[in-house]
Amino acid sequence: MVRLPFARSAPLVRVVVAALAALATVAVAAPAHAQSGSAAPSAAPARPATPPAARPEDVASIDAILDVLYAVISGGAGEARDWDRMRSLFLPGARLIPTRPTPNGGAAARVMTLEEWIAGVEPFFKETGFHEREIGRRVERYGNVAHAFSAYESLHAPGEPAFQRGVNSIQLMKDGGRWWVVTIFWDAEREGNPVPEDLIGKP
Repeated sequence: MVRLPFARSAPLVRVVVAALAALATVAVAAPAHAQSGSAAPSAAPARPATPPAARPEDVASIDAILDVLYAVISGGAGEARDWDRMRSLFLPGARLIPTRPTPNGGAAARVMTLEEWIAGVEPFFKETGFHEREIGRRVERYGNVAHAFSAYESLHAPGEPAFQRGVNSIQLMKDGGRWWVVTIFWDAEREGNPVPEDLIGKP
C-alpha cells in the first residue's frame, strides 16, 4: 500500500505497499523527504456510511477481493483510479495502518480511514505512475474471519524493476455471500527487515 507522511507538514514520503495495491496496495516508497513535527491528518471528504455496491465477482472469494485491491490502486501517472470500486471492498469503519521504524529502534503507526488514505495518495498518483502486485500470500481462516499475509512489490510502470517491497497484513470478514476488507496493516522491506523468502511465490 501507499505510505503517507506521519506529519502534516511533510510531503508524501514513502510508498509502501500494498502490492494492494497489495494492494497497495495497496504499500511502497516514493522519494524520501524530511519529516518534522506531528499533527492530526487533515480532514477527509465525508462519504456515505454505506459503501457503493460491489461487483459480485470482486467479493466472492478471498482471491478475488485481494486481486481487485491491488489492481484498483495501480495505474499510470495521472490515471484516474476507480475509488468507488475500492470503497465497495471495505467494511464501513475499516482502517489502513502504515508503520515505520523510529530512531530508537521502535515503530510508529498512522491509523487512517479509507477516505483519509485516498485523499493522501491522490496528489502522488497524479504525478507518478504506481503499480503494485502481490508476490506471495499466506492465508488463515476461522469461520467468517480471515487473515492474509500478503507480500507485494511496487513499480512505477509494468516491466520496470520494483522500487519497493513489503508485506500487507490484511484482515477480512465474510458476511453472507461476500468478503469485506476490515483492516490493512503494513510494513516495508528495508535493511534488516527483508520480505520472508518462504512467503514469496506462495499462492
